[in-house]
Amino acid sequence: MRYLPLSDADRSAMLKVIGAGSVDELFRDVPEEARLQGPIRGLPMHASEMAVERKMRGMAAKNVAASDVPFFLGCGAYKHHIPASVDHIIQRGEFLTAYTPYQPEIAQGTLQVLFEFQTQVARLYGCEVANASMYDGSTACWEAVGMARRITRRKKAIISSGLHPHYVSVCKTMAKFTGDTLETAAPELTAQTDADRLIAAIDKDTSCVVVQYPDILGRITDLKPIADAAQAAGALLVVVNTEPVALGLIKSPGEMGADIVVGEGQSIGVGLQFGGPYVGLFATREKYVRQMPGRLAGETVDAEGKRGFVLTLSTREQHIRREKATSNICTNSGLCALAFSIHMTLLGEKGLTGLAKLNHARACEAADQLSAIPGVRLVNDSFFNEFALELPVEARPAVHAMVEKGVLGGVSLGRLYPDEAVLANGLVVAVTETATEEDISSLVSALQEIVQ
Repeated sequence: MRYLPLSDADRSAMLKVIGAGSVDELFRDVPEEARLQGPIRGLPMHASEMAVERKMRGMAAKNVAASDVPFFLGCGAYKHHIPASVDHIIQRGEFLTAYTPYQPEIAQGTLQVLFEFQTQVARLYGCEVANASMYDGSTACWEAVGMARRITRRKKAIISSGLHPHYVSVCKTMAKFTGDTLETAAPELTAQTDADRLIAAIDKDTSCVVVQYPDILGRITDLKPIADAAQAAGALLVVVNTEPVALGLIKSPGEMGADIVVGEGQSIGVGLQFGGPYVGLFATREKYVRQMPGRLAGETVDAEGKRGFVLTLSTREQHIRREKATSNICTNSGLCALAFSIHMTLLGEKGLTGLAKLNHARACEAADQLSAIPGVRLVNDSFFNEFALELPVEARPAVHAMVEKGVLGGVSLGRLYPDEAVLANGLVVAVTETATEEDISSLVSALQEIVQ
């Protein structure tokens, strides 16, 4: 039975009501080059279910899976070992099928999970309060900029050149509709971050300074001078973290004076999953809690004095008047947040520190061997498990050549910054606890053959 709910007359009537001349006009905000100009290439127009399955399996077999080869990709999504117990627990029916609680006090188990998750995120980030999660790190980053605007009543955000370009892109997209001004720049292949530039750019119109820690090149900087300069001017410091495992070793952003800390929680409990779904983390100072987007689960006691959990704060547009809402975020990444919380619980504080030490040690081993290749320069003075190299050849074709040798050898900066020719030879390499000595040797051998 075919499902064709609308006739041409229905479509014409609907377009007339909204004042659009055609369906294509509904997509005018999507860049022309991003729109499909016809059917998806490679897929059959008409076929049986079995034929489509066979075709899709054949296409999927062309992928190079992260678990099948030495893997050194990072830049915001990291391959870590996830204990089997995480997957087992999140597939329990009461968790897997649970939706956002509209009668929240009935769903005590769900609320308790969110409460524990918030506690873990707040402690990890060194903040007083955290929400029940966001969609992902990039949207959490934008929400932090919007929150800073509401608090300071200013509309200029100064964004570090070390912020992930995808996060910058999300902020630029949203700023078109809010009138925020974003001061951005591309990174340079140097050991120094742009902390001095950020401090010099702060003025009376600045709502916030946005810094990634560690940044897109893996560099780690002292956030305290930036926090002091921003706060002295009445602005906020927003810190973005895309690799939460790093916080098992390095100082938390909250310790260094950050006002809002956001990031991507994928590294803990959530697989790579071809880019999503992931889980955005969001924490802040208690005095700013009413401007925080998303939802907040709290602890209380019931009429009998027993411990219970409630939805303490929910300032999203589903719950209050649209003009009063802090965000249009309509749900949290509940199942991914649960996976994060389970994995974090299994690790504990000592386990997280141990995992972080192992990551750093493996990364140091790889950095030493790679930088010993003639013509290859290690950019970083400091890093956690991710660092940047400057190659004697263009990095993007070098990455493709390593794939042919069975190694996923890193992320080329030419891919992330196609308009920045000075970054074309830059390669970002991430080394986690999943990389063995043999994997590192394979990476070194593959890169050595390509650059010489």
